[in-house]
Amino acid sequence: MLKERIFEEIDRQKERLCEMADTIFDHPECDGEEMMAADLLCGYLVENGFTVERPIAGLKSAFRAVYHSVGSGAEGSGRMAEPPAGLAEPPAGPAEPPAGLAEPPAGPAEPTVGLAEPPAGLAEPPAGLAASPGGPAPRIGLLCEYDALAGLGHGCGHHMQGPACLGAAVALKNCCRDRAFTLVVYGTPAEETFGGKINMMEAGYLKDIDVALMMHGGPDTCTDIRCLALSSFDVTFHGKKAHAAIMPEEGRSAFDALLLAFQGVEFLREHVRDDVRMHYTVKTLPGPENVVPSEAVGSFALRSFSRDYLDQVAERFRDIVRGAALMAGVTCEIAEKPALANKVPNMTLNDLLVENARLAGAPGITPPRERTGSTDFGNVMHELPGSCIRVKFVPSGTSSHSKDYVEAGKTEAAHSCVVYGAKAMAGASLDMLTDCKIMESIKREFAEKRELYR
Repeated sequence: MLKERIFEEIDRQKERLCEMADTIFDHPECDGEEMMAADLLCGYLVENGFTVERPIAGLKSAFRAVYHSVGSGAEGSGRMAEPPAGLAEPPAGPAEPPAGLAEPPAGPAEPTVGLAEPPAGLAEPPAGLAASPGGPAPRIGLLCEYDALAGLGHGCGHHMQGPACLGAAVALKNCCRDRAFTLVVYGTPAEETFGGKINMMEAGYLKDIDVALMMHGGPDTCTDIRCLALSSFDVTFHGKKAHAAIMPEEGRSAFDALLLAFQGVEFLREHVRDDVRMHYTVKTLPGPENVVPSEAVGSFALRSFSRDYLDQVAERFRDIVRGAALMAGVTCEIAEKPALANKVPNMTLNDLLVENARLAGAPGITPPRERTGSTDFGNVMHELPGSCIRVKFVPSGTSSHSKDYVEAGKTEAAHSCVVYGAKAMAGASLDMLTDCKIMESIKREFAEKRELYR
């Protein structure tokens, strides 16, 4: 059975995959600086016949790796598919994979560019969704994160994602050469900070695939139904400094304005939907108590399960900030960070991933999570069907972004998580390659739900 062969191929890679996961875990990187992790993953992809484009979208640790199979029993080709529309042709030249796994590079690595010109006579991969014989061949996207949390390390388990995606991609490539399809592995940095997938989509990437699959370690094996859209802001108030005891009338307190903004958010809570979440904090201290502060900076985050509704709340928030500045007699600057969208759930794809996780023997399978936090994967899922399989490697109820995740990061449970995640994604991909009705159902559900989850 072909799926059994694919699972065996993933098992064959287990030692290398877990070695990569451990190396990424031991050398945490974040905020778009994940060069060692990107080098490691790209080296394995080049070694296994994928072509790699990097850097992309202005992100030095982001990459796009492609394998195109022409099918009909022919040998697959590790050629580069056409880059997304509007992007310049990548330069040609072979890439040198990183030497070994154990030791990270001593300094900033040179970009990996495994971009040889495609062999003559091969047609470009079709752009459609159907997997039927003679019809357009599907394009499967595997998205991996590898950023850590500043000051904590891999407290979200991202070190397992890249190796799991690579295990799935290599197994599909080696076992499915009689089928026409394209595999695209995307390296997506900085999910925890500025949301690298947003930058990549704005540059035209992540739009050359028909479905996007991800995996994530967690306290249970499941998928998600909804996540919270997010709008976040840094607000700076500018006032006038004065001696607080001798000439307070000459001052205009920026900190007063920040406190008024905090209070305004509290009053707003009564007049928004139940799913709205609002958070704030003082980002920089305003100074000693005997000086009227001339500057105060706060950070604010707003969330909702609806991106459209959150945009309305965000406009009311801006009015609160402007009103606080007016009351305090100061000026304000509002710096908005990239907005994250809520997910558009695809239950067909969710069920497919969970069923393959079950087939692989993944532990702790539970129903889909009704709600979760915020992620830049939501932005992707507004453009094309996507789903993330979460695989149990810590006890149920364990919080992510915690020391518990870090302490479990190199355990046998974590190593098994990599393998189960790879098998779930590879098995689901094979189902889509072999049954065109599955892919049609996934796309139909996406079209129906996209408007419902705006």
